[in-house]
Amino acid sequence: MRGTSPPLPAGYYWNHNTHYHDLILRAVPRGCGAALDVGCGDGLLVRRLAARARHVTGLDPSAEMIAVARQASRDVPNAGFVEADLLSHGLQAGSLDFVCSVAAIHHMDFTAALTVMRDAVRPGGGLVVISLAADGSLGDRLRGAAGVPAHHFHRLRHRGRAGDPGAPVTDPGMTWGEVRDEALRLLPGARFRRHLLWRYSLSWRRPHAG
Repeated sequence: MRGTSPPLPAGYYWNHNTHYHDLILRAVPRGCGAALDVGCGDGLLVRRLAARARHVTGLDPSAEMIAVARQASRDVPNAGFVEADLLSHGLQAGSLDFVCSVAAIHHMDFTAALTVMRDAVRPGGGLVVISLAADGSLGDRLRGAAGVPAHHFHRLRHRGRAGDPGAPVTDPGMTWGEVRDEALRLLPGARFRRHLLWRYSLSWRRPHAG
């Protein structure tokens, strides 16, 4: 049924990134054909998206992560993986029904990466980005502090299922406000939300022509 999430795949684990996978899954358009997960890591989200799209590609520059993803997804026939950097891969414009990315865009040039992802979405298709940003003010730090009790609540709730795929990490360079302003400039009509567990979501649907 639309709005529900597929069953959790084997090997599912919880962390601050996987916590927001359901937000992405709910945004997949009906009848989704080709989907792309940018910065797919070990492929967990790709395997979940495979229940909602005819074919899902995971893109990641790490050979180690791609090898792990391929092994873990060997029983998912409509999932494939490419070892490549988004900005040099050369996505075809208007070729995808759905593009998503979790905790990856802050590793890249934000404007360039978001532009490439935007341009790859065909009319009626969707784009969802989940990532991190830096505190730029006292207000940002106070909002961040509100995430501490939420973190402990969810960690207890998912006791025994916490996990880390071992993907590379880096601190974000843009503040929450900078991310929001640049995202809304590039994606008019997009929805930007800041979430408790130190993540933001950016959701956009490309309008149909005419």
